[in-house]
Amino acid sequence: MKLQPIIGLEIHVQLKTKSKMFCSCDNAGENAAPNTTICPVCTGQPGTLPVMNRQAVEWTIKTGLALDCQIPKYSKFDRKNYFYPDLPKGYQISQYDQPLCQNGFLEIESKGEIKKIRILRIHLEEDAAKNFHASGGHNTLVDYNRAGTPLMEIVTEPDLRTATDAKAFMQKLRLIMRYLDISEADMEKGHMRCDANINLWEIDGVGKKIAATPIVEVKNMNSFKALERAIEYEIKRQTKEYQETKKTIADAPKTTRGWDDTQGITEPQRTKEEAHDYRYFPEPDLPLLRLDHKGENAIDINAIEKTIPELPDEKRRRFEKEFGISSADIKTLVGDKELSEYAEEVISELREWVCTEVATDGTEDEEWEKYGPKAVKTAINWLLNKLAKHLNKQNINIKKCKITPENFAEFIKIINQNKVNSTVAQKVLDIMFISGKDPSNILEEEDLSDTASDNELEKIIDIIISKNPEPVANYKKGKINAIMFLVGQIMKDTRGKSNPEDIKKILEKKLK
Repeated sequence: MKLQPIIGLEIHVQLKTKSKMFCSCDNAGENAAPNTTICPVCTGQPGTLPVMNRQAVEWTIKTGLALDCQIPKYSKFDRKNYFYPDLPKGYQISQYDQPLCQNGFLEIESKGEIKKIRILRIHLEEDAAKNFHASGGHNTLVDYNRAGTPLMEIVTEPDLRTATDAKAFMQKLRLIMRYLDISEADMEKGHMRCDANINLWEIDGVGKKIAATPIVEVKNMNSFKALERAIEYEIKRQTKEYQETKKTIADAPKTTRGWDDTQGITEPQRTKEEAHDYRYFPEPDLPLLRLDHKGENAIDINAIEKTIPELPDEKRRRFEKEFGISSADIKTLVGDKELSEYAEEVISELREWVCTEVATDGTEDEEWEKYGPKAVKTAINWLLNKLAKHLNKQNINIKKCKITPENFAEFIKIINQNKVNSTVAQKVLDIMFISGKDPSNILEEEDLSDTASDNELEKIIDIIISKNPEPVANYKKGKINAIMFLVGQIMKDTRGKSNPEDIKKILEKKLK
């Protein structure tokens, strides 16, 4: 008996619009004092009327277009009725049968292959308030700052088969949200939340589906790691349960379980409601949306499509074509929108330098093709390995770094011109990171730019050889590492301003 996991995701993404979904309240209440960014509309006071946030609608359509969704000609809002303390009106304004986006897909990499995950729908709704269980008591407190926040729900088809694929899907979706600049999509902060619908298909020896197990919705997964662990656990739990009971989807209703990250298990919560339990009906206080309308209040799909930036897959393909760097480096760059933009600015500056100062007699493209790869490789190496260490240590992103792309490009230019060795270059970078100063000024201020000339270096090397007969003799006897002692002595004599690799090469020639 073979059991194949069937996984579908329901993802909620908070949109970072300036105001809430149906009122003018500030949508930045996350860090504000409880119940301070509220009004009669988002707290459900009688007699209030919602006013639709146009930008939230446009951003949802923008997401749909980025995920290859179909955009219908008409869409509408509906009331989803249920009672809970975090829902002050007694209903949520959501979308039911006419969502803004339908039938899209997102491609992920799975075991070295590209897998297409279909997207059933994307709809827009208002978020609920947030419940807090008071410590040391039996009361639950409600903060309505979050109530009314624009919330986009993305529902996938059950196309995922492993926890790893589900994690990869969520990570790529988060990256797209950040490239579109519509959400921070931070799971730990609740900007992006995910529920997973999981069950199993029993497959016979020829690959035919025999029976499906009951569907379980898993909630409370607040990180990519938690998502992966919860799905892996639930697959094992359902496998064991089916082997023992043989219950199929016809024998039990859909249930909800919550993930306990501390214990590493899912726990039963409740029987899952069906759509009819919510008694959906069209929102009477909001008009039908005409998405192809060209009038005064039009939602112009063509105009929205033009605002979509270069997305991660497109950027990855362009970087592969233009920069000639490793796949791992490209993945790191594309995985951080701001870092990739910084790198492109640096490379643009380097291209200008190569084509104006290094160029000989070819065209600009020919000169860049000839000299550019070395400059790019050096820049990416220092950016991802050296500068990244400083950023990680300070726990900041590249946007908060004091080193401008122009100064970083000048720093790479100095390295490529062999004006400094790697030791001096590291000192310069350290000072640049702290001060944000120009690298040329740092070289002058710190007296780091005066490297020994070739003739001076030759003389120093000859003196060190004559003063250290023992390591010289050891090297000539085959003790290769003895040469490093001599390199160290020469570096000390030149105050670290010479290139140790150059010194080593000269020594090897002299000691043959």
